[in-house]
Amino acid sequence: MRDLILNFPKQAEEAVAIGRAVAVRLNAKKVRAIVVSGLGGSAIGGDLLRAYLAGTCRVPVFVNRHYRFPAFVGPDTLVIVSSYSGNTEETVASYREAVKRKAQVLCITSGGAVLRMAKRYRHPVIVIPGGLPPRAALGYSFFPMLLAVSRLGFVKDQTKAVHETLALLRTLAAEYADHDAPGNAALALARTLHGRLPLIYSGPERFDTVNVRWRGQITENAKTLAFGHVFPELNHNEIVGWEVLQGLMKEMHVVMLRDEEDHPRVQLRMEVTKGIIAPMAAGVTEVRSRGRSLLARMFSLLVLADWLSFYLAMLNGVDPTPVKKIDFLKEALAKVK
Repeated sequence: MRDLILNFPKQAEEAVAIGRAVAVRLNAKKVRAIVVSGLGGSAIGGDLLRAYLAGTCRVPVFVNRHYRFPAFVGPDTLVIVSSYSGNTEETVASYREAVKRKAQVLCITSGGAVLRMAKRYRHPVIVIPGGLPPRAALGYSFFPMLLAVSRLGFVKDQTKAVHETLALLRTLAAEYADHDAPGNAALALARTLHGRLPLIYSGPERFDTVNVRWRGQITENAKTLAFGHVFPELNHNEIVGWEVLQGLMKEMHVVMLRDEEDHPRVQLRMEVTKGIIAPMAAGVTEVRSRGRSLLARMFSLLVLADWLSFYLAMLNGVDPTPVKKIDFLKEALAKVK
């Protein structure tokens, strides 16, 4: 897993090259909504697309994690079928439904049933390299999709933001890979979270997906539970729960993901909430995004989660790569048709 994380900047560069090279021909003028259909590591790319484009895309972006689609999906919908392996059963089923509903379809996959179906139905497909754990292929699942959506005219050109993001990824990889460096923020946070139950809090809309990715990387790589919520919603429910079970709360460490463009009232809520929960929790750590563009700032936190979860796995004495419980579940489901 360490090599996969270390090579992520290179993967992102390759993914950008793939996205720039592929010609996607669709009737974009007819599209009224974009739906990314995928699960797990393949869906997170869609989540990032939705979050990143929330304030700029001319049509709404949704993410579908199900066998079926909402009722609105039809001929004026662009369905992006995202399955890294190409064999995710929920995604394959949703692909069939997209065909029945005569939606416009774009596929992103490394092979499998999705690639075969794309060839059969003559749908445009972006073929990405296979052989990785899906959660380690975020660059491949996100950047080609972003560039395709941009080239189709749904958002403005992304060259500047992508260029900054790639440069920042290289810088951060060098920082976090050196476990002997005294200022290694990823290793320091892993040591802070070791033996604790992480709770990840963040702002909404743009960084809710980053929040989900943090929890996913910690659970899959470090093999330990992690939970989270977003502001301001958590101030209307979860904050009240910081009262009973005080012994358990002392085992919880809160990580607040912060960004310079968080809404001013959200920033205020974070400060007040920190004061409320700090005496109850094992600790509260603030982590701030880095970079100028929104894309760079989002990925600065994403790559930190990658390295943090790897170091936490080392501290936990576990191999971060296998996901045995997921494999067991898939095998059990495959026996029942």
